[in-house]
Amino acid sequence: MIDNNSELDRAIDCVRKACHVARAVQNDLERVREITKDDRSPVTVADFAIQAIISMALGDANIVGEEHAGELRKGDHAVVKDAVVQAVRSCHPDATENEVLDAIDRCNHDGTADRYWALDPIDGTKGFLRGQQYAIALGLIENGQVVMGVMGCPNLSTDFSSPMDVPDPLGTIYAAVLGQGSWEISIDNKADPKQIHATITSENSGLRICESVEKAHSKRTDTDLIVQEFGGPAVSVRLDSQCKYAVVARGQADAYLRMPTSKTYVEKIWDHAAGSIIATEAGAIVTDLTGKELDFNRGTRLEYNRGVVCAAPHVHDRIIKAIGTLKIDTAV
Repeated sequence: MIDNNSELDRAIDCVRKACHVARAVQNDLERVREITKDDRSPVTVADFAIQAIISMALGDANIVGEEHAGELRKGDHAVVKDAVVQAVRSCHPDATENEVLDAIDRCNHDGTADRYWALDPIDGTKGFLRGQQYAIALGLIENGQVVMGVMGCPNLSTDFSSPMDVPDPLGTIYAAVLGQGSWEISIDNKADPKQIHATITSENSGLRICESVEKAHSKRTDTDLIVQEFGGPAVSVRLDSQCKYAVVARGQADAYLRMPTSKTYVEKIWDHAAGSIIATEAGAIVTDLTGKELDFNRGTRLEYNRGVVCAAPHVHDRIIKAIGTLKIDTAV
């Protein structure tokens, strides 16, 4: 594992704490729903609580986060607010209500500084609510380049034979630093970190694809056309969140494709920062549909990119070529 990096250690520690909180909320879905009278409230509680926990851990650092505490400050959201504060207190027993809300609102950076963190507290909302895969994703961006990423995958097993739709009792954390590789770490901290590597060669001409469960997240017809270009047997693994980057990074899949379903949708940086560096440091190649690197130098959105191709080096160029051959729309 990467030695003498206190900032990485701190990021891993706060993501580990966040994983425990998220798992506790996910395991208690029905009780939270009953208290709040809202089917989606458990993921709301987890989102806010995790953003607060990570904000507290990172102190005065610039953080681009998804959540804002304005709604929680309103009287008609008191029940959800109380659940958020209670969840945070599992890590910070003395945290006051105002400290929790202020920590959430500190994650309001616009992504224009030379150095900032991009946070997605619960990436994979529907996976979380189904009791399946989701991720806690934290990436550090310096001068438009992702230089560090930590991603907690509380339900993802290290066993490739384990079904993706069944939550793993242990889960994993993935971490990467620019130029220093990617690592798989146990959430319970009982096993030694293991360096991971994307697939270098393939035993057949087929393509092992990792794609979203939700049809609205990626255009499956385009993915199917690309798979057909490769010929041979194809295997598709479907799961929510940036966990897909980790599945490619550890060699379980050849590629993760994010094919745009809308001409106007622009990817958010927190959906890709942590996952992209974990994949690239494992040897994968991450670009948009045209082969351009993802541009994290344009604020909170990837304005100059369209779609995402995360692929092992032996198939990445072939995928980009297939996109051109098939005349898939790549215009930004």
